[in-house]
Amino acid sequence: MNTKTNQSINIGVDTGKFQLDIYIRPLDIYFTVSNDDKGIREAVNKIKKHKPERIIIEATGRLEMPFIMACAKAGLPFVIANPVHVKRFAGAIGQRAKTDKLDAKLIAYYGEAIRPSLSQLKPENMQLMSDLVARRNQLLVMQTMEKNRLQILPKELAMTIKPILTAFKNQINKIENKIVKLIESCPEYQAKNHLLQSMKGIGKIAAASIISNLPELGYMTNKQASALVGVAPINRESGRFKGLRKIQGGRHQVRTVLYMAMMSAIQSNPVFKAQYEKLVSAGKPKKVALIACVRKMIVILNSMLRDGVVWEAPKV
Repeated sequence: MNTKTNQSINIGVDTGKFQLDIYIRPLDIYFTVSNDDKGIREAVNKIKKHKPERIIIEATGRLEMPFIMACAKAGLPFVIANPVHVKRFAGAIGQRAKTDKLDAKLIAYYGEAIRPSLSQLKPENMQLMSDLVARRNQLLVMQTMEKNRLQILPKELAMTIKPILTAFKNQINKIENKIVKLIESCPEYQAKNHLLQSMKGIGKIAAASIISNLPELGYMTNKQASALVGVAPINRESGRFKGLRKIQGGRHQVRTVLYMAMMSAIQSNPVFKAQYEKLVSAGKPKKVALIACVRKMIVILNSMLRDGVVWEAPKV
């Protein structure tokens, strides 16, 4: 809040590879800086003078991280906004024109109108763990592609693929070892890891993904947890129209890992196996049944972390 003008200051930042476009609302101040250490320092110094209520920047992957780190270090309030939400807001107000300046103005307007909650910067180790889990997933995808090629290519070409598969396996093992060391380096991570892995189906990678990408788990309601992962079904109804409920949004990285964990859980965990078979027998598509089981898994894990108790299967 700017005390001199008694106005709520919202700052929109449009992120580019080489520059940041910044708009201060409602003061109608616009400026650009280079997206490097020098430019970011200049931006932070200018922004500080206006005492903003929030600085809104879209999540792009990694381009926004140096600026966000600088804001966190300077004690400035920031929001890492979902680009989809900003795009929908633009549609709602009828904005179609697109330039860097207009994008920065739009993001600032989004912050003023929607007032999204402030974001919290992940601790360094938590961010690194999240990056390692993401990189492991990428390597697994490439590994699967090479394995598929091995099945269809002539045997004479097999030797061009096998060394690559060996390299993938070695890199995946190295990443998994780094994840384990990160968990062991922090007592809080160790405690969470112990609780999470007590559930059959949750392995070290799924536990690491939850710890790093879903740190709020255990501190929210079950509905909030399901929505945050993106496994809560959304109603699609209007007048007489009643569409199928679908999941959407949420944190896709942890959802993907938990989906794979559930594939294991329906084989090894009698609780999820029984629920999955019951849903499939009732005519539910297999993917829908799996998502329903993931939702139940999230609810149980949320309760386990909240109460600090290990998994205990119901007695038959």
